[in-house]
Amino acid sequence: METWPDLDFLEIISENFMVRGGRPMKTLDTLRERYAMVMHGVSMSIGSADGLDRSYLERLKVLADRVRPAWVSDHLCWTGVHGANTHDLLPLPYTEEALLVCCANIRLAQSVLERPLVLENPSSYLGFVESEMSEWDFLSELCARTGCALLLDVNNVHVSSVNHGFDPHVFLEGLPVDRVWQIHLAGHSRNGDLLIDTHDEAVSDPVWALYDAACRRFGSVATMIERDDNIPPLEDLLSELDMARAVAAAALAKDVPAERAA
Repeated sequence: METWPDLDFLEIISENFMVRGGRPMKTLDTLRERYAMVMHGVSMSIGSADGLDRSYLERLKVLADRVRPAWVSDHLCWTGVHGANTHDLLPLPYTEEALLVCCANIRLAQSVLERPLVLENPSSYLGFVESEMSEWDFLSELCARTGCALLLDVNNVHVSSVNHGFDPHVFLEGLPVDRVWQIHLAGHSRNGDLLIDTHDEAVSDPVWALYDAACRRFGSVATMIERDDNIPPLEDLLSELDMARAVAAAALAKDVPAERAA
């Protein structure tokens, strides 16, 4: 707010602003005067077999009506059970049963919010032997059955591909082009044989390369760089933003999908 850098939009963590007032809302209102906004949640628990918390959805709707974001997003995961929130984005089995649960929860969320929900692919560190389909097929089915959109976290695709041994380009090719509304970039760390989605490092070279491939497939998509810890000087983050803009511009100049070119 001291320098007002050249940003196209800002993303807020929805739960941080689900309050009645105070300094957080005053700061948010000031930023909204200068920048467009999107809202990103971490507690909807779209994969919960207990169903969604209706009071949470209603408070989220109040915030969305105030912020007027371009869209509201959350994660394809579950975050707790029996009313207890683990504050972790826990993985789902990719089964027809889980798909039915997620679709029902998405329809409820979209009904209350009165807008399409945008869902992010989380990073994961274990899989379920009972899974009947790939993660990308699961996401595609969610879009087809509910009309929801996708937030493609390219770093999470890379992290999960290393942890589970799949080709990240197959993941990208398996998603519907017209349903990817936003992209996330972030850094990660290594813990033994696993990559961990820590958001505390700069975007790595393999993630930049995968972002290039994503831009070629999905065209011009709003992109944001996440950084949650080990925060560097603002100039370093703006340099990463310049890198993202350069990668996207170069990729789009080479290969823009015909259905997105208009």
